Amino acid sequence: MSNNRIFLFSLLVCLFSASLFGQEPGAGTPLLTVLNDIQERYKVQFNYASDLIQDLEVPAPEKDLDLNQCVEFLKVQTGLDFNFISESLISITPKPLLLCGYIRDKDTSEPLPYTTVQSGGNGTISNAEGYFELTVTDPTDVVLIRHIGHRSIRREYRFFNTSKCGPVYLIEDRQNLTEIVLSDYLIRGMDKLDNGVFQLDFDKFTILPGLVEGDVLQSVQAFPGIQSIDETVSNINIRGGSHDQNLILWDDIKMYQSGHFFGLISMYNPQITQKVQLQKNGTSAAMTDGVSGTIAMGTDKMINPEFKGSLGLNMIDANGFIDVPLGENTSVQLAGRKAISDLFETPTYSEYFKRIAQDTEIERNQTSVTNTDVAFDFYDASARLLSKPTDKDLLRLNFIHTANQVVFNENAVLEGIEVEKESSIEQKSTAFGLYHTRNWTSDFTTEFSIYQSDYKLRAINANVLQDQRFLQENSVSETGIRAIGRKNLSETLEWGNGYHFVETKITNLDDVDNPIFRRLIGEVLRTHGVFSEIHWNSPDRRTSFNGGVRVNYLDKFRKFLVEPRLSLNHEFLQWFHLEVLGEFKHQNTSQIINFQNDFLGVEKRRWQLSNNDDIPIIRSRQGSLGLSYVRKDWLINAVGFFKGVEGITTQSQGFTDAYEFVKSAGNYDAYGLELLLRKQFNNLNTWLSYGYLKNQYNFPELDETDFRSNFDIRHTLSSGITYSAGRFYFALGGNWRTGKPFTAPEADDAQAGNQINYGPVNANQLEDYFRLDVSAIYRSKLSDAIGIQAGLSVWNVTNRINSINTFYTLADQGNPQQVLQESLGITPNATLKILFN
Repeated sequence: MSNNRIFLFSLLVCLFSASLFGQEPGAGTPLLTVLNDIQERYKVQFNYASDLIQDLEVPAPEKDLDLNQCVEFLKVQTGLDFNFISESLISITPKPLLLCGYIRDKDTSEPLPYTTVQSGGNGTISNAEGYFELTVTDPTDVVLIRHIGHRSIRREYRFFNTSKCGPVYLIEDRQNLTEIVLSDYLIRGMDKLDNGVFQLDFDKFTILPGLVEGDVLQSVQAFPGIQSIDETVSNINIRGGSHDQNLILWDDIKMYQSGHFFGLISMYNPQITQKVQLQKNGTSAAMTDGVSGTIAMGTDKMINPEFKGSLGLNMIDANGFIDVPLGENTSVQLAGRKAISDLFETPTYSEYFKRIAQDTEIERNQTSVTNTDVAFDFYDASARLLSKPTDKDLLRLNFIHTANQVVFNENAVLEGIEVEKESSIEQKSTAFGLYHTRNWTSDFTTEFSIYQSDYKLRAINANVLQDQRFLQENSVSETGIRAIGRKNLSETLEWGNGYHFVETKITNLDDVDNPIFRRLIGEVLRTHGVFSEIHWNSPDRRTSFNGGVRVNYLDKFRKFLVEPRLSLNHEFLQWFHLEVLGEFKHQNTSQIINFQNDFLGVEKRRWQLSNNDDIPIIRSRQGSLGLSYVRKDWLINAVGFFKGVEGITTQSQGFTDAYEFVKSAGNYDAYGLELLLRKQFNNLNTWLSYGYLKNQYNFPELDETDFRSNFDIRHTLSSGITYSAGRFYFALGGNWRTGKPFTAPEADDAQAGNQINYGPVNANQLEDYFRLDVSAIYRSKLSDAIGIQAGLSVWNVTNRINSINTFYTLADQGNPQQVLQESLGITPNATLKILFN
């Protein structure tokens, strides 16, 4: 029995030894030993990190395998990458791990394109469907996912679901609670937000009648209640207000000039301006100025990881734009435009120049004086730097410079000698801005911005016959600083508080050399503002409320102004939206007309500060009630409004009658109704809008205290139709309105001495205005990286002669003579643009 046990024990020992020493060759051999053996056998060198192969054991390759077969064998056994750097050098690295997925918004499940995904030195962005792919080297590598308007994700690779490319959800950053309530208000890219703001998104923008380029300030005139009484972007009237009552912002920088070609086109390059927000009422308490309305333009808020740009040419200017990434967290945009009139004159240029030159010294002069060498030029340059130095910080730097100039020579023969003098006028604007926002925690954010804005108008009017030079200058220099803190008290409630400082300096110069006269007036006004507001959304997102108050202190006048603000939007019965807006606002600047002359006209309008005396602080109060119905591609919108503005002066309202040189302060009350009907049919989109406005002046010191406003356009009607088919877009639209009021001389007694004897103020009205416009755009891809866009537009297709203004002068015989200023005639434009991306 004992012998059997001894035999069994001996057998087990032999079997164990056989299993220990009789395995397949190379099993359980340290990888370092195997690598050294291969290096000696094939005379090669492996390059690797020591901790990468530490503690790894593999079966030894068979002796009859060649080098390539050995390497492939080790790839399978180790899960590492073996790459031949040269015939004798082989690099060993970890095998990349693939992370992929679809990035979506947590609340809406909508894809989030252009989302940045980074790990170590690698990075990518999601495509239009939100899909991305990224390789990492180790399961513990940290992956960072960022998208503007959403909270960032910072997570190790191993904590993602890597089994399949599933969705990755980002949570909306609740600091931005506004949302679209009326999409495609007129066309795609024109929406209405729940705080009463109309928004134009040029990334989605299709086409408007008569516009072949995305002109920023011409586009906003498509909304009901917005028009230009003289077809320019330098005279935009919001609900009966004058242009100087509009607050115009470019990336939070206040601007004092709006147009090129003295107002016929916008001076803001559409290539670098991504979004425009128009607000007639219910402004945020963080905003000041603009008693009639606010037009806020903004550049792209996304850091572009790839190069894109464009080169374009139309019948007015040549333009270019680039967006260049500077590393992973910074991008810079540059844009510029230059008039092509110094190279050749197009039909568009000729029509524009005819429009701005009528009834000025360029067009007409005394018979003994001739004008020669007339030259016009404009250009603009703008830049924006966007950087995200950390996950919590966003930094933006802005610069813009624009210029317009008209130069011509006045010639005359005096005592047998030919005399020549140069006349000119130029407008320039230059501005810088810095903006910084920081997310300190998930529910607390701060914003800080500072800007410097400068505007200068300089006109030299030469009089050859009197050997005189008249120099006029108007300059504005403004510095603004604003700090805001926003706290999310809950998922539906945000509370914001802030401080706003503005210093404005305005200088006016009149300088005559014969006889010598010089008058220089400079004024400075500093304003301090503190504000507080809340933004609340109901849990079901059907109700949105914004309410706040702003307290302003004007140090020069030791005056406090309290201004409440309100906006409410409520959805009910599934298809209806109710909107209530209200605000109190003030502004300290206005454009006045010191005196009337017939040089070029632009120099008449000068910015001037309120002095709390004969130029009062302008104050407004507004209220509006709106109702919308949205169902099955139908949109019906009706808004009733009231606006009262006090502190206006006769000098700022553009009188050309008996009150042309009178200085008097007063107010106006405007009320009206705006209606919109829009219907979409697949690729077809149509709309019809109507506006009723009654606008009455009150000037207590004038002989006639109450009468129609100069901007009282009682009825307006516009309609449009757009059609899209693939890459082709077409638009046709008509605009009709009643004529501008004006004052005519008395029919039976038109002249009193050397003056015109005027009848009742604004008791007459010009003929109705009508214009039909058409435009078409075609977009195509020449390759994956190059696209092309071609367009053609015709403004005033019927070539109707519209009278937009009138005034009277005394003719040589001493009789009043009517001067009619006419609108643009038929004006074609064409564009060709090459797109790089």
